[in-house]
Amino acid sequence: MRILIVDDEPLARHAMRRLLASHAAIEIVGEAETLRDAAAAIESDQPDVVFLDIELAGDGDGFDLLASLKRPPLVVFVTAYAEHAVEAFAVDAVDYLLKPVLPERLAESLARAERELGRSEPRSGGGMIALRTPRQTLLTAPADIVALRADGDFTHVFVTGQPAMMIWRTLGHFEGLLPTPPFLRLGRSLIINRDRLRKVETPSRAETRITLEGMDEPLVLGRTAAQRLRDALDEGGG
Repeated sequence: MRILIVDDEPLARHAMRRLLASHAAIEIVGEAETLRDAAAAIESDQPDVVFLDIELAGDGDGFDLLASLKRPPLVVFVTAYAEHAVEAFAVDAVDYLLKPVLPERLAESLARAERELGRSEPRSGGGMIALRTPRQTLLTAPADIVALRADGDFTHVFVTGQPAMMIWRTLGHFEGLLPTPPFLRLGRSLIINRDRLRKVETPSRAETRITLEGMDEPLVLGRTAAQRLRDALDEGGG
């Protein structure tokens, strides 16, 4: 994986080089400290991933750099400021690392970048998804989303380890964001993460219950949804 480091602090660039040195499959193709130098380096060196600071001295910030590029590479933001996270994932960042960067978080970012580049098989989809409510924004990986249920113009999103969230987005909005597979739309009101399916029970011809890892209670499916699930399992060899 070819990486370009963009940061206006020499010590920060040195620290990132040192962290990346422990990953044998990484090639650091260059460094840049200004937007102009970074744009030129991206054009000439064609990196797979840019590790990009947001607050850059002088001529703009990391978002300005991305906006100036016709075909930006994958980006991992590296910054001391947590408040830019939502904006970062709005531009499809692979990850968002806070300084000082921990080795285990760097390893996670590199694994995500590998999946985005198609060099390893993901358990689920690529970058993070921002789930916004009036009181909070939760940044979650698709793999941690268990199921989604429509409620008019809202969607109940079930995330492992979290209370169910009601998001002011339609189910169709999330269907466009989430990878298929493993996400399966079983009807007008339900999407499930097949990777989290643990049990299918059929107590009657009219009712099917499924148990998903990360949800306390089983979900009840009608005949149409149950048939779609069986068809998907048959196609997948499940």
